[in-house]
Amino acid sequence: MTTTTVLVTGATGFVGSRLVPALLDEGHDVRAMTRRPGEYDGPGTPVGADVTDPDSLAEALEGVDVAVYLVHSLDRDDFEAEDAEAARTFGRQAAAAGVRQIVYLGGLGAEDGDLSPHLRSRREVERLLAEAGTPVTVLRAAIVVGHGGISWEITRQLVKNLPAMVVPRWADTRTQPIALDDVIRYLVGVVGREEAFGRTFEIGGSEVLTYRRMLEVASEVMHGEAVPVVAVPVFTPRLSSYWLSFVTDIDATTGRNLIDSMGTEVVVTDHSIRDLLPFEPLSYEESVRRALEAGGR
Repeated sequence: MTTTTVLVTGATGFVGSRLVPALLDEGHDVRAMTRRPGEYDGPGTPVGADVTDPDSLAEALEGVDVAVYLVHSLDRDDFEAEDAEAARTFGRQAAAAGVRQIVYLGGLGAEDGDLSPHLRSRREVERLLAEAGTPVTVLRAAIVVGHGGISWEITRQLVKNLPAMVVPRWADTRTQPIALDDVIRYLVGVVGREEAFGRTFEIGGSEVLTYRRMLEVASEVMHGEAVPVVAVPVFTPRLSSYWLSFVTDIDATTGRNLIDSMGTEVVVTDHSIRDLLPFEPLSYEESVRRALEAGGR
């Protein structure tokens, strides 16, 4: 069996730190890309590079077969322009290095829908990564439920800190959360798979829920009963972000960029990933249990 060399960007992040060991378990040669390789103490071979620096990327991508792109920003107001430039630079350097496949974790949302700036940026990144000619495999997901994820931390801290909640109207928007374990399984499953080259797949958990129901289920798992949740129409995205930053430790800019997306229904409509990777995703309740166990509750 020929060894595949895989570069994982964002190797110290929420998804990347779980993906690197999973790829190693599958027998891949894994390079963990970070801006501070001297401080990296995880598995794989650390390589120093920055997605905005073409020269550093050229060195990191030399000899790489598959690159997994897990970079995006939410903690600044100009994230769209920054993410676009990073994706364009990475795509060009990957093509120049002869990378056979880029794998990208993007966001769900109907193509003809009114996408938020966050989701619109994810779609632009998909396009820019492929612009120089390297085949891109896109996995589009909604909320990823796992310890260390921003969306999960918002849910966990709200349920932990509030005995009852008055929430914005986006609480009744439908979404399809997915367990981090299942995201890793899908990412590992498409790496190096020629049937996945140049294709976009939608991935989700086993249930479609509203954000309100997600809060209730998390409360039932954490406290044995559902926290009362009442949705009201008066919260603007800005007010909602201030509310989140007051009740949780999520900063207002990140909160606002996420909340802008919560009015958009993000549900799987294309199930073709099941033909390539036929397994049953975890329920939301089990996803919550695993996230809590990983974080020590």
